[in-house]
Amino acid sequence: MNERIPPLQGLFYFYKAAELGSFKAAAEHLFVTAAAISQQIRLLEDWLGTPLFVRQHRKVTLTPEGHILFSQTQKGFAHIQDGVRQINQDPEPNRLSISTLPSFAQHWLVPRIGDFREHHPDISMLIEPTNKLITFQDSNVDICIRYGLGDYPNIESRQIMDEVIYPVCHPIYQEKHGIYSVEDLHKAELIEDSWPDMDWNLWLERSGVKGGVSTLKFDGSHFVLEGALSVQGVALVKHSLVYRYLQEGKLVRIGNMALRPRFNYFLCAPAGYFKRKKIKQFSSWIKSQAEQFGDQGREDLTILESNYSLKWSDSSK
Repeated sequence: MNERIPPLQGLFYFYKAAELGSFKAAAEHLFVTAAAISQQIRLLEDWLGTPLFVRQHRKVTLTPEGHILFSQTQKGFAHIQDGVRQINQDPEPNRLSISTLPSFAQHWLVPRIGDFREHHPDISMLIEPTNKLITFQDSNVDICIRYGLGDYPNIESRQIMDEVIYPVCHPIYQEKHGIYSVEDLHKAELIEDSWPDMDWNLWLERSGVKGGVSTLKFDGSHFVLEGALSVQGVALVKHSLVYRYLQEGKLVRIGNMALRPRFNYFLCAPAGYFKRKKIKQFSSWIKSQAEQFGDQGREDLTILESNYSLKWSDSSK
C-alpha cells in the first residue's frame, strides 16, 4: 500500500476538473491550459495506477475510483479553505488592541486618538503601553507601534514617520542656570536615556559643543521627558514627544540643532493582519496624522545625520 501523498497540484487539478465536469472549464477557472490540466491528471493517474476519468469527445466522467477520490478531495480542500478563512478572519472586528511604547502612547497617540474614535465610533479600543515586544501568537494584540529599524522576524513593518532629537528644559531651569544656547550646555545637568538611540555624547560630538555632567539617567523616553518637566535638568528628547510641550510653553528648546537617529516609528503586525478592515482603517488614520504632524516645529532646525552604528539592533521605547 502506498502511504505517500500524491502530488498536490495534480490533486487540485483533478478536484476542479471533477467539480466542473470538464478539463476545459477547469483550465479556464485556474487560468492554465487544458493541456496542463490533462497532463497533471495523467501524472496523478499514473501515480495511483488507475484511471480517474472516462474521457469522451465533449466531456469527461468519473470512474468509480475517481468518485472515491473526488469525495475525499472535496472534503480536504474544503477544510483547507476553512483554515485559510479562519487565519484571515478577524475574530473581533469591532475591537482594536494596540500595543505601543509608553512614551509614544502618552505624548503623541493618546492626545490624537479622539479623532480616530470620532471617525470610527463602532470600534472599541484598548491601548496597551509596554516596552515588551509582542508575540502575536500569544496575545490578543491587533497591531504594534514600535520605534526601531523595522526588521522584526516574521512581522511586516510599515514606516509611519521619522524622528529627530534635541535638548530641552523647563523655562525655570533655563533662567536659573542661564542656558539659552548650545554653548551654555556645559553648565547644565544632562538628563540621559539609557537606550542607545538617545546618546548625549553622540549629539554633543555631532553638534561640536561641550556638555555638562550627565547626572540623571532613565530607562525610557517618558521618564526623561518627565525629568525635564520637573525642572531636573536638560533632556535629550524626541521631537514627536516634546513638540506640544514647546507649543504650550512648558518646555523650551536649547538652540536649533537636532540629530536624526537611525530609528523610525513603524506599524508592526503579521502580514495577514493588514488585510483586516479595522487595521486598514487605523493604518490609514495614523499615517494621515503623521503626515499632518509632518515637519511642524522643524522649520528652523539644522538637522544633523547620526553616522552612528548602533550596538543594538532595535529599541522598544
